[in-house]
Amino acid sequence: MYYEYIFIIIGNEMTRPRLCRRVCCEPGVTYFKPAGIRRIDLEESVLAVDEFEAVRLNDLEGLGQETAAKRMRISQPTFHRLLASARKGIADAIVNGKAIRIEGGVYKAAGVRRFRCSECIHKWEVPFGTGRPQGCPQCKGKNIQPG
Repeated sequence: MYYEYIFIIIGNEMTRPRLCRRVCCEPGVTYFKPAGIRRIDLEESVLAVDEFEAVRLNDLEGLGQETAAKRMRISQPTFHRLLASARKGIADAIVNGKAIRIEGGVYKAAGVRRFRCSECIHKWEVPFGTGRPQGCPQCKGKNIQPG
């Protein structure tokens, strides 16, 4: 399995290398703010792109932590920490009326999106930027889902 490491040097010490987290793609929207408050007047809660991906996989796609961690190529405990940190930032923004800015983190965007057909169970990949497939390439079924 291919891993990318990032070495962090603090002072004269080199800390444990961090695995580069895999995300499906860069977020299309990176800023959310409460209505009726000027952006200049807002405090921000910052979510790293890898934290955003953890929320997307677990809460939106409904993947379990172990499956989502494998997709991001990180350990399940690391995934759990990312998810907890992201949820804390989102809760802080909602409860305290802050904007959410998504940026940064240690990640690499994947080059393909995966789909599966619910009718024939066929799985396939398409490059990012080509749009969502209209049907299964094998059975032409319309019931397709990410994954």
